[in-house]
Amino acid sequence: MFQTKVEIPVTNQKISYQDSIMTLGSCFAENIGTKLSNVYFDTDINPFGVVYNPVSIKNSLELLLQNKPFSPDDLFEYRSLWNSFSHSTQFSNPDQKVCLETINSQLQSSAEFLKKTDTLIITFGTAWVFEDVNSGSVVSNCHKLPANKFQRKRLSVEEIISDYSKLISQLTVQFPNIKMIFSVSPIRHWKDGPHENNLSKSTLLLAIEELQKEFSNVHYFPAYEIQMDELRDYRFYAADMLHPSEVAVDYIWERFSETYFTEQTLQIKSQVEQFNADLSHRPLHPESAEFKNFQTKLEERKIALLANYKFLCNRIK
Repeated sequence: MFQTKVEIPVTNQKISYQDSIMTLGSCFAENIGTKLSNVYFDTDINPFGVVYNPVSIKNSLELLLQNKPFSPDDLFEYRSLWNSFSHSTQFSNPDQKVCLETINSQLQSSAEFLKKTDTLIITFGTAWVFEDVNSGSVVSNCHKLPANKFQRKRLSVEEIISDYSKLISQLTVQFPNIKMIFSVSPIRHWKDGPHENNLSKSTLLLAIEELQKEFSNVHYFPAYEIQMDELRDYRFYAADMLHPSEVAVDYIWERFSETYFTEQTLQIKSQVEQFNADLSHRPLHPESAEFKNFQTKLEERKIALLANYKFLCNRIK
């Protein structure tokens, strides 16, 4: 076998279809969240858009806990777009009112979702942060403002541990049954160079290890190690040679499923994936009797699926 397989410790932090799952962080959090949503898990994906550094992810969770609406003063205009330093460009808009309404609608929805969240999946992308020179606050996105508007620094292991020890304690007090799965994004930040990228990723890994020791409801999923060691061949990378390819994302998703899903959850997931595959089938002859019969049987399978798993009723349209 021409592969070094990453062994993942057995965990009791299992995920079932009855759970509500929130993902926050880098592109990998988006990938896993989308995979979960595609097979009809109750999922809230990156309520502030893609966020890369631990401080901004922590700030995002604190904003959800506070559930305080944003005001026009929290926005700024740049290059004909209204933006928020707490959000990705996904929320930017030429119309200030639309920008604010979109931000607050998502904030309210995700704040309510957090109250019922069973599993929180947090993916750190980088230990580097950008601080607004005027406020001293770490921003989630620079929105392409001039570099002199920010001070760039790398967080220390101790800073991350301090921030997250307080945050995890607060979350656990408010939501005693919440489980947290941390990971480090397998996407390398190559603009910093290979050495700085490795120092950044190492900082994140060391911080998570200490948090895992401190809190029994914290688990680590080795997405970074799987990509770097199991999938080290460049055929597992996208065209930029930095992002995981679709094949790699699918493989990491399967390793995630094996690690966290109960046996029943895996069985339901398999049925749902087959249903989705048939649902996406595009016939050459849609008017044929054969395809109409196929559609009838597909609808019967959908009815049976919803009858067997009633919790899917609001998720499968």
